[in-house]
Amino acid sequence: MSPENPFTFLVSRTDAIGDVVLTLPVCGRLKQLFPGCRVVLIGRTYTAPVAAACPWVDDFLNLDELVKLSETAQVEALRAYAAAAIIHVFPNKTLARLAQKAKIPLRIGTRNRWQHWLTCNRLVALSRRDSPLHEAQLNPKLLQPLGDTSEPSLAEIAHLVRLHATEPLAPQFQQLLRQRQPGQLNVILHPRSRGSAREWGLDNFAQLARLLHRVGHRVFITGTAAEGEELATWLQENAAFLTADLTGQLSLPQFIAFIAAADGLVAGSTGPLHLAAALGRHALGMYPPIRPMHPGRWAPLGKHAEFMVFDKPNCDDCRQQPAACTCIQAIEAAAVAARVAAWQPLPVEQ
Repeated sequence: MSPENPFTFLVSRTDAIGDVVLTLPVCGRLKQLFPGCRVVLIGRTYTAPVAAACPWVDDFLNLDELVKLSETAQVEALRAYAAAAIIHVFPNKTLARLAQKAKIPLRIGTRNRWQHWLTCNRLVALSRRDSPLHEAQLNPKLLQPLGDTSEPSLAEIAHLVRLHATEPLAPQFQQLLRQRQPGQLNVILHPRSRGSAREWGLDNFAQLARLLHRVGHRVFITGTAAEGEELATWLQENAAFLTADLTGQLSLPQFIAFIAAADGLVAGSTGPLHLAAALGRHALGMYPPIRPMHPGRWAPLGKHAEFMVFDKPNCDDCRQQPAACTCIQAIEAAAVAARVAAWQPLPVEQ
């Protein structure tokens, strides 16, 4: 392939928000390798706002909408992009088969997925399980068949994890954030993970809210409507320490805009944590030391991103009982509060 000619590339990542955020370096690297190329991200409905917020993504193909079509129409929809290549960052048997039928010239997948041996014509030896590399470093290795044999450092990759809010924050939420006084921080706490990560625990988040409130900072709780219902009693018990309960009130584009206008976010290894990091806000994540969920693989990447992890190397204690992860719950709320208190208020991007 000649970098002087424009190409269209399909990048398939059809799983969760955090995974999509850490796939953005693939899109950014394609822009570096092939200036003027068109990058189309294939994902699920709920990740479309993430694609829209990324400067490296030119278009979004919604898998949920695609599969509603007849198979013939699905193949034609893929063929219409006239793509030079499809990169299967997350394996999806349906997409792999459709890309083959659409005769996309280069179909790139990993060697350790049997369906890729049947549907892809470029296979990359990529083992994630025992790799010491970060997820955002592993994903671009799938660009090797396109001539990219670079081994970028984590710092270099982090520059390609970038998002910008695509719509203005609603006036009522702007006003809520503007009420802070000099020296106060607008801090988002996102207690739940929807089962995607080890959780720090509601008792720890309650203690953190109290500590932040005690030193004058402003605390906002976010989550889905279902999580808001689940947390109803907890929210009521801690109402005195919270500036606002925003569970169920923000669409994903508005949630992105709200994070971008706040100072920072504290959470486990969740999509919102990675959103905050990619938006250039303070992002503090709590992690267990267990592989492959440890921060070496999944830490947030951004200018103001950081993490805390209990020092217990090679821990496997909770592998059979994830809800009983004592390592992550052993991270002290006072230590987290001290980290947050060291944050500097951040200007809001205009």
